[in-house]
Amino acid sequence: MSQKISALIITYNEEDNIDEVLKSLAFANEIIVVDSFSTDRTLELAGLHPKVKIYQHKFEDFTKQRNLALAYASHDWVLFLDADERLTEACRAEIMDTINDPQANDAYYMYRLFFFCGDRINFSGTQNDKNFRLFRKSKAIYDTQKKVHETLIVHGTIGVLKNKIWHYSFADYDSYKEKMIHYGDLKGKELHAKNKRYSLFSHWAKVAFKFFKAYFLKLGILDGRRGYQLCYLQSLSVHETFMSLKREEKK
Repeated sequence: MSQKISALIITYNEEDNIDEVLKSLAFANEIIVVDSFSTDRTLELAGLHPKVKIYQHKFEDFTKQRNLALAYASHDWVLFLDADERLTEACRAEIMDTINDPQANDAYYMYRLFFFCGDRINFSGTQNDKNFRLFRKSKAIYDTQKKVHETLIVHGTIGVLKNKIWHYSFADYDSYKEKMIHYGDLKGKELHAKNKRYSLFSHWAKVAFKFFKAYFLKLGILDGRRGYQLCYLQSLSVHETFMSLKREEKK
């Protein structure tokens, strides 16, 4: 008998993405959307898709939202996408073949092709970009110590799928900048909760190294203007992490 699969998404004001990602997930047996009280048309548009089940929870951090989505899933096999990600036909076929394979692993990494402001990015660190996207929920949970850059803890075997997800990160520079600042703020709070202390030297050394690594070691320079922008925003997120940590210490 064919295995069933739950597709999961967490959302906040994703009206520009929600329709396309839901079309991409239409092959799943159910689609769970955990929304952080969007103020745009995200829920209206999501409700037009017959397989979608919508739940709303106040946003605290990304890990909590993801674990909530897992709790709502009816099936053991889950596919977790971000709203700005898309599956190709080849991805969908490989996913279904994988979950119906009696020798399947318990969790799978999937690589991503990265697009920024409509342009494909080939370097800037994105060439190694992979995340857990397909896994058995009975064998995995997101690490509750992580507020951002969620980490899946897998109690089982791990594999890698061949086909890549297409990741349309942000259509404009300002939106991506806002996201990087938000991630940095959450990361700073996470570090403070782990009793990490602010250091001026570490602050600027890590900001500088982040840019150097992405732009030169990870060949962001070959991505032209978009590569420079991406590498700058990655280093900006590190800067905001330390600023957030410093603010938390002063409270």
